[in-house]
Amino acid sequence: MATASLTNNLASITKTADAKAASSKISDTMGKSEFLTLFTTQLKNQNPLEPVNNEAFVAQLAQFSQLEATTSMQNSMTDLVSALKGDRMMTGASLIGRQVAVPDVPAMLSAGQPVTGIVNLPNGADSVKIDFLDESGKVLRSDTLGSQKPGLSSFTWDGKDAAGITMPDGKYFMAATAVLAGQTSKVPVNTMTTVQSVSSDPTTQELMLQVGGGGNAPISSIVRVGF
Repeated sequence: MATASLTNNLASITKTADAKAASSKISDTMGKSEFLTLFTTQLKNQNPLEPVNNEAFVAQLAQFSQLEATTSMQNSMTDLVSALKGDRMMTGASLIGRQVAVPDVPAMLSAGQPVTGIVNLPNGADSVKIDFLDESGKVLRSDTLGSQKPGLSSFTWDGKDAAGITMPDGKYFMAATAVLAGQTSKVPVNTMTTVQSVSSDPTTQELMLQVGGGGNAPISSIVRVGF
């Protein structure tokens, strides 16, 4: 009997809602006020001889309260994510004009100033060979570092080729090969370069650094920050 009464009440409520929709636009999303209006209308239109069980009303209220709490939590998380994005952008902006060491970017030779490179050697190395190349890939000079301890090892290039001639300003590249226990392997070179601007990758949402020479690198790839 309670189920039949609830069905009749819902049918009556539907008619009332249809009448209201004819005179005014109703939102597709039910909020707290809409639910309370619907709930009150249900109470008014129930059969007094066969009232809906109290447990049914309590269950409806509990379900709506849970839904409202979930929606509120989702909105709060959205606001938190937006705030964190803003904080990350401001953190990235503080790097503009700073020197950072990032991989796979060109070394910018300017006004005869030396260029610094960094290699990460987790197990150290018996020796490390550094090649300095021009944009065409031609090796201008090669230097050899001695035994290196595990960790980051830095080196500098004064901008001169093997004959001691200073190269013109522009883009250059550095490549490293490490020897450990008779095994030779290539090692990525992190170039100290100046951060020019910061942007957010729309796909990964990661901050991207635009550095000297038109290079780009994710902020997570930074191994060192300097002035």
